Amino acid sequence: MSEKPILVWFRQDLRLSDNPALTAAVDSGAPVLPVYVLDDETPGRWAPGGASRWWLHHSLAALSERLERRGATLHLVRSKNAAETIRTLASEIGAGAVHWNRCYEPFAIARDKNLKQALKSDGIGTESFNASLLFEPWAVKTKSGTAPKVFSPYWRALRALGDPAEPLPAPEHIRGAMASTEGEKLEDWNLLPTKPDWASGFNKHWKPGEAHAQARLDWFLETALEDYKDGRNFPAKPYVSRLSPHLHFGEIGPRQIWHRTIAFCHAEDRNPFAGSAEHFLKELVWREFSYSLLYHNPDLPEACLRPEFEHFPWDRSDKALNAWQRGQTGIPIVDAGMRELWQTGYMHNRVRMICASFLIKHLMVDWREGEAWFWDTLLDADLANNSASWQWVAGSGADAAPYFRIFNPVLQGEKFDPDGDYTRRWVPELADVPDRCLQKPWEAPGDPAPDYPDPIVDLAAGRDRALAAYKNLGDAEPEKVAAWG
Repeated sequence: MSEKPILVWFRQDLRLSDNPALTAAVDSGAPVLPVYVLDDETPGRWAPGGASRWWLHHSLAALSERLERRGATLHLVRSKNAAETIRTLASEIGAGAVHWNRCYEPFAIARDKNLKQALKSDGIGTESFNASLLFEPWAVKTKSGTAPKVFSPYWRALRALGDPAEPLPAPEHIRGAMASTEGEKLEDWNLLPTKPDWASGFNKHWKPGEAHAQARLDWFLETALEDYKDGRNFPAKPYVSRLSPHLHFGEIGPRQIWHRTIAFCHAEDRNPFAGSAEHFLKELVWREFSYSLLYHNPDLPEACLRPEFEHFPWDRSDKALNAWQRGQTGIPIVDAGMRELWQTGYMHNRVRMICASFLIKHLMVDWREGEAWFWDTLLDADLANNSASWQWVAGSGADAAPYFRIFNPVLQGEKFDPDGDYTRRWVPELADVPDRCLQKPWEAPGDPAPDYPDPIVDLAAGRDRALAAYKNLGDAEPEKVAAWG
């Protein structure tokens, strides 16, 4: 049994089950020091946003409690150089090794590579593991050996690898190690907003932590999976898993979701690769596909994958962007989504696509502005998913929506919120607008919504303006293609 402690660096893996870095450390028999570093120097504009910091506070509190129940104390450190902090701490405790689960953001890859070399020079071993993905991004390849750039071939290539590894159970006991200095207190990090407390409504909608992630998955499988395929498009209906924040912070892993879903289907004598279950698993794999895109295209968050889109004549109007951010565009389904986002830190996926399309194509605002706003306001803000999804809508990315496909927000609202429950919930000014005019209140007789703004853009004119700007960037004939209802 080794007496040199192992430092386990927690990052986006805030759980005990299916945590291979932790399991390997515990299985070694060595004392284990779990560490979390709040890195205040994340490169560029990708430091955690305000909503993410709210979730992080509660997730770390839950992780710390679970570790203590098993014999270990989570050591918290705030730093402007996470890698150097880990190196110093490992040296101070005389660590025999440092373990971590891999991150795939470009800056994280570079940081971890340099840290491995530095620790090696100090005579300290390192081990890294995959806890965030079903398969490593370099493992899913086409028959020609390249990374798929379209989702369907990616899905087939991933399925050809078989099922991912079985998830690991949580350690029953952890032989905890102590640092030479006392760790910081979570409450001193001031991750929660106070003046004003714009996150006050989050508690009604979310319960961070590993236990709640597992409970959420069980709830979804038992009550919503059967209706997922069609129901996932209706934002007023409870047919989505809402697991995305839990996944981003690693309170639950994709292998756990994959195997739990398959086991549930088998217990119900259902085929997990058909119908709603397959659609759900494919959504999980869309996340994998986004990570593959980011890994193989490190500038995905900042640069168009299709370089011709860098010449697009974006409208630099702050007025349009601000109206969109505040949910004051005069387009009901768009405003409902943007207000849901602000009040809950979340937006239904169908509505995300509508809001993104409206910003990019009707308002002609650069997709990177929307990406940045989502990054700051989404609890599930994930660099790979966020950047890949915005490029998908813009038409500038891999497997992108064709540029001539422009969501008509009126038709989308009428189709996917037919009773108006979602729209009226988040835009109460429209309570007295009749159903037939709810998504186009400007056509309602009289003035049933005097406090609701007029549309900031004529939808037909906005669509035509976008198509005129896009037509030289693609190979379609937009004048022959109907709006994407």
